[in-house]
Amino acid sequence: MMKSFRLSLVFLVSVVVLFELIAVSHGGELRKNFYKKTCPLAEEIVKDITWKRVATNSSLPAKFLRMHFHDCFIRGCDGSVLLDSTANNTAEKEALPNQSLGGFDVIDEIKRKLEATCPGVVSCADILALAARDSVSFQFNKSMWEVLTGRRDGRISRRQEAVDNIPSATFNFTTLKQSWANKSGHTIGVGHCKFFSNRLYNFTGKGDADPSLNAEYAAFLRTQCRGLSDNTTVLPQDPGSVLNFDSHYYTILKLNQGMFQSDAALMTDTQSRRLVDELVDQGTFFTKFAQSMKRMGAIEVLTGTAGEIRKKCNVVN
Repeated sequence: MMKSFRLSLVFLVSVVVLFELIAVSHGGELRKNFYKKTCPLAEEIVKDITWKRVATNSSLPAKFLRMHFHDCFIRGCDGSVLLDSTANNTAEKEALPNQSLGGFDVIDEIKRKLEATCPGVVSCADILALAARDSVSFQFNKSMWEVLTGRRDGRISRRQEAVDNIPSATFNFTTLKQSWANKSGHTIGVGHCKFFSNRLYNFTGKGDADPSLNAEYAAFLRTQCRGLSDNTTVLPQDPGSVLNFDSHYYTILKLNQGMFQSDAALMTDTQSRRLVDELVDQGTFFTKFAQSMKRMGAIEVLTGTAGEIRKKCNVVN
C-alpha cells in the first residue's frame, strides 16, 4: 500500500478549499486525448512507468503532487520547475521551497521512452500533470481524476520567481487566499521542523507556542523538533492516516492539529471552515480533490504555438 504523509510546505489539500472559494477559468485549449493521433500510447506509457516506480517508492505520489503544484504556481503549468540552472541563470529548482522536491529521474525516464516512441510530441508539462495523477491513482488501481492535455513547455525558469510566489507555510487565511487569487486561481507529504517550529517555541517572540495549535499535539511535536534551530527533522503531517490518501487531514484540522500555520488558517474563515466540515466525508473529499486538481492543472498553460516541446525535460531545446 502507498505510504502517504501529507504534502509538505504548501499543503495541496488546501487547494480543495481555496479553489472552492475562488473562481478560476483557464486552460480552454486543453482537451481530453490530445495525443490520440500523434502519440496514441502516450498516457499509457506515463502510467506504466509511474506505477512501476511507485510500486517500489511509496514517497513518489507526494513528491509528484507537490512538484506539479510548484510548477503550476510559477508561470503556470509549463514544466519550468523541471529545468536545470545554467551558467547564466539560476532555475526554480534552486529556490528553498523546491530544494526538497524529488522524482525528477522518473520524469526523465518517462520522457526518454516517449521520445523513443514519438519524438517531439509530448510535453514535459503534460508528463508532470499525468504523473501526478497516476502516482496517486496507483493506490486505488484506477484513475482518480481526468487530466486534460495539450500543454506546451516554457523556456524560462527563475529561482527568484519561485522564492517570491510559492505560498509560505506561515501564511494566514487572507494571504493564502490572495496568493491563489493572484494566479486566478495535503493529504500526503512530510513536514520539516524548520517550517513550523516557531509555532512550538517562539510564536509571539516570547518563547511561547501558537495557541491555535492543539496543546497535546504541540507537546508531542516539541519532543520531535528540538528547537528553532532544528533543520533536519522531518515528520509525517497526517499521523493518524499514514498509509492512505484520504480525507483524514480534515479530521485532524478540526482538532487543531494542522502542522503549519497555513493549515490552521483554514479554520479562521467561515467559508473555508464550512468546507472543511464537508470534506471530512471521504466521498466529498475525493470529488472535490479531483475537481481542484483539474482546475489547478489548467492555470496559465501554454498551448498552440506558445512555448515548445522539449526534447529533454531539464533543458530547453
